[in-house]
Amino acid sequence: MKILNPPTVWTVPEQFRTIYTHALETPAGRTLFVSGQFGVAPDGKMHSDFPEQLGQAMDNVEALLSAAGMELKDVAKTTFFLTRATDLPALGQARRARWASDTPAAVTVIVVAALARPDALIEVEVTAVRP
Repeated sequence: MKILNPPTVWTVPEQFRTIYTHALETPAGRTLFVSGQFGVAPDGKMHSDFPEQLGQAMDNVEALLSAAGMELKDVAKTTFFLTRATDLPALGQARRARWASDTPAAVTVIVVAALARPDALIEVEVTAVRP
């Protein structure tokens, strides 16, 4: 995959370069679309706080990638839906700790009024491409 941060678009600050790119070009190959993942554990229980929900949602995404024979490096696009803007710093910390990369996926973060599950604080959706 090739990251695209041309000088004709605003410069990505250094501290965000491992978790953000303006665009990502992918080669032809297999594509995996991962539906939005909540912080629901394999036993069906939703974690109660944001860090636990986010961690579980990330675990779920990683498990689905693995089931498809893919890895985090294959993720081309990630969308995070949060119900509270106050959780943005925790999201950034978790992304840096677990999903930082020299070729980060394109990313969108959206703060919404609510998610499909009333107890959900975060939902994570990814698209992965394996050449």
